[in-house]
Amino acid sequence: MSRESVPARSPPETKREVVTETLHGVDVDDPYRWLEGDGAAVDDWVDAQNAHVDAVLDDGLRDRLRPRFEDLVEVADYGPITVREGRYFATVREPGDDHARLVVRDAPDGENRVLVDPNAWPANRDGDGPPRSMAWYVPSHDGERVAVGVTEGGDENYDVRVLSVPDPSEAGSTADADDPEAAGDDGYGPGVEEVAVLPERGRVNAGSLAWAADGEGFVYVATGGAADGAQMDKEIRRFRLADGPEAETVLLEHDDQHVWPRVTVDPDSGLLAVAFSEMVGGTEWYVHVDGELRPVLTDTDAETSVQFHGGTAFVSTDHGAPRRRLLACSVDRFREGGLSFEECREVLPGGEGIIQSVVPTPERLLVHRQRDAHSRLSVHDRDGTHRRDVSLPSYCSVTWVSGARDAPEAFFGLTGFDRPPAVRGLDLDDGGEDTEAGPTAIDSVDLSVPDDLVVEQRFVDSTDGAEVPVFVCYREDVAVDGPRPTLLYGYGGFRNSVTPSFGRFRLPFLADGGAFAAVCARGGYEYGEPWHEAGMLAEKQHTFDDFVAAGEGLCESELTDTDHLAVAGGSNGGLSVGAVVTQRPDLWAAAQCAVPLLDMLRFHRFLLGESWTTEYGHPEDPAAFEYLRAYSPYHNVDPDATHPPVYFTTAASDTRVHPSHARKMTARLQNEAAGGPFLLRTKSATGHGVGKPASMVVDEQTDSWAFCYEQLGIEPGADDRDAANAE
Repeated sequence: MSRESVPARSPPETKREVVTETLHGVDVDDPYRWLEGDGAAVDDWVDAQNAHVDAVLDDGLRDRLRPRFEDLVEVADYGPITVREGRYFATVREPGDDHARLVVRDAPDGENRVLVDPNAWPANRDGDGPPRSMAWYVPSHDGERVAVGVTEGGDENYDVRVLSVPDPSEAGSTADADDPEAAGDDGYGPGVEEVAVLPERGRVNAGSLAWAADGEGFVYVATGGAADGAQMDKEIRRFRLADGPEAETVLLEHDDQHVWPRVTVDPDSGLLAVAFSEMVGGTEWYVHVDGELRPVLTDTDAETSVQFHGGTAFVSTDHGAPRRRLLACSVDRFREGGLSFEECREVLPGGEGIIQSVVPTPERLLVHRQRDAHSRLSVHDRDGTHRRDVSLPSYCSVTWVSGARDAPEAFFGLTGFDRPPAVRGLDLDDGGEDTEAGPTAIDSVDLSVPDDLVVEQRFVDSTDGAEVPVFVCYREDVAVDGPRPTLLYGYGGFRNSVTPSFGRFRLPFLADGGAFAAVCARGGYEYGEPWHEAGMLAEKQHTFDDFVAAGEGLCESELTDTDHLAVAGGSNGGLSVGAVVTQRPDLWAAAQCAVPLLDMLRFHRFLLGESWTTEYGHPEDPAAFEYLRAYSPYHNVDPDATHPPVYFTTAASDTRVHPSHARKMTARLQNEAAGGPFLLRTKSATGHGVGKPASMVVDEQTDSWAFCYEQLGIEPGADDRDAANAE
C-alpha cells in the first residue's frame, strides 16, 4: 500500500497550559512548559508519542531496511591506538558484539589480549537493567595500569575503574584453553585485576584524567551528577593507589559554570599543568607547584593547548595566528610561570591550513592540518624543519593521531565519504632517501565502496560574502528519474568542523539513488577562529544562512529540488535544523532533528546549558535576548506556514541537552503548525549518544532512514551487498 493511500493519523493530544513571563519588557508565552518536568503525566505523553511514531512510520519500509542495517553493523570497528612503553592499547568491536572491547597488543598489528569486555557484564549479557558501557580509557605512562570510564544507560556519570595490565605470560597462564581472548563474568580478560573503583565521579573523561609519572595514581576532574543538578560543580582531585582505593585529596574546587578544567602531566618531570577554558573561549594555563597553582599563560583570549615531551613544552595556540601556530619552550621555563607567547620560540608558523594536532617523538613531529575542511599530514624535525608530506587520498579526514614517546612511530585514523575508517601506522624517520614512504595498514573496516561513488567539494555564496564549503557524494551510475533525493547534514558551532566522514548506514540510501551533502557552516572551525566567531553570539544567524545557502545551491545545481531535499543535524546541529525549518519551511521536504536545543530563551536553566552561554549569549542579557528570540525555533513557529515533516529524537537519560527541548517543539508543531507529520521518538536507557549498543543503533537507523525514505519518495532496492549475497 502506498503512503498516499494511508489516512493521516492524528498525534496524541497535548494539554495547553500557558505560562507567560515578562522578559526584558516582552511578554513571552510558553504553552507547553509542563513538558519540562518529570512525573506520570509527562511519561504518559512520551509513551503516547512513541506509539504515534510506530503508527506513522511505514512498517514495510522498516522491514525492508532493517536487514541491510543489521548486515552493515556486523562489521568490526577499530578505535585509536595509544602507545605506552611498547604496549599498544586500542578498542575493537567485533561482529556480533554490542560494545567494543579494550585490548592490548605487543605490536601495532599483533594479537589482541582482552582487558575489558563490556559485552560480558551482566547488564549487557543478560539484559538485566540499563546497558553499561566503557566510554573511555587512559593507560598509565608505563602501561602497567589503565583507568576506564564506565557509564550506565549513557548518562555520562562515570565510574572510574583502575585495572592492572598483565604481561603476556600472566595473561596466558589464566587464559581459557578454548578461547584465549575470552573475558570472565566480571568482563575482565585473563590476568586483569581490578585495582580500585571510584564510583559516580560525574563527567570525568579521558581529557580530564592524567596519570602521575610514577603510575601510582592520577589527577582528575570530578563533577557532581545530573540528578543533583551538580554537573558543573567541579573538583580537581588527586588519587593515590598506595593510600587505598578511597584515598583522595581535593586540590581545587571550581564552581565557575562557564569554565572547565583539564589536566596534563609531564611523564618525565612529573609536572602537573592545569588548564581553565571556556567551552569556546580562551585558555589559561597554570602549574601545580608546592601545593599551589602558579600562573603560566594567563590573561589571554587565545585558545591554547600544551603537551610535554623530552624536556620541551609544545604550545599550540591561535594567539597571533587565527589558524593556529606551534610554539615551544623548555619544561623548566614553563614550570617557572609568568610565561608570555612572545618569549616562546616559533616552531610552526600559522598558514592556510589549520593546525589540528601535533605528535612529538624523540626527533620528529607529525603535524595534522586541515585545509578547506579536509586533512593534510606532514613530518617535521622538532625545530619545525619540513621533512616530507604524507601521501593521503583526496577529500579525507584524519580523525585522530597518536605516537610513541620513545620511538619514531605514529598512528592515525583515516576516513572519507568514499573510505571506510582505517587505522594507519607511520615511520617518522626519513628512511634514507625514501622520503615518499607511505603509511602502513593496521586495521580497516571491511566494507566495500562502490566504484561509481562521486565525491565533490562545492562552494556556495552565503551572507556577508562568505564562501561556504559543501561536500556532496552520490553514486553516478545509479539511475534516478528526476531530482535526486538528498540529505543535507550540518552542525555549525562550538569550533566543531564538518569534515569528510564515512557513513556505513548511508550506503543503502546511496544505492537507492540518494545523495548525501555536508555543509561547513559558520560556527565551526573549518577556517579557524574567525569562522567560529562568524557563527556565534550575535552572529549566530550566519550558521542558518549557510544551511539555507547550501540547500538552495543543491537545488540550483539541479542535483535535487525542494520536494526531494531533507536536512539533518543533532545537538547544536539540531538547533540549526530547527532554525532553518522555521525560517525556510518551503525549502525542505523533510527534517531530522536529534537531541536538539530548541528553546533558546530557557536553555541555560537545564543541565549544561549555562556553560553554553559563551557560545550563544545569555537570555538574561537584554541584547542577547533580542537575537536569541529572533531565531529561537520554539518561539518562531509560524501557524500560517506549511512546515515539512520533522522527525525529532531525544533520550530520557540525556545529561547534556534536556529532552524538554524536543518535547515542547513537537507539541507546538503538532498543535499550532500546518504540515507534518511531526514525530518524536524518545529512547530510554541511553543519553546524548555515549555507549549505545549496536542493536540500539540499528533500531535508530532503521527508524530515521524509514522516515527519510517515506518523505522523499524513495523505493528501497537491493544494494551491492544484497546482490552479492544473492549470487
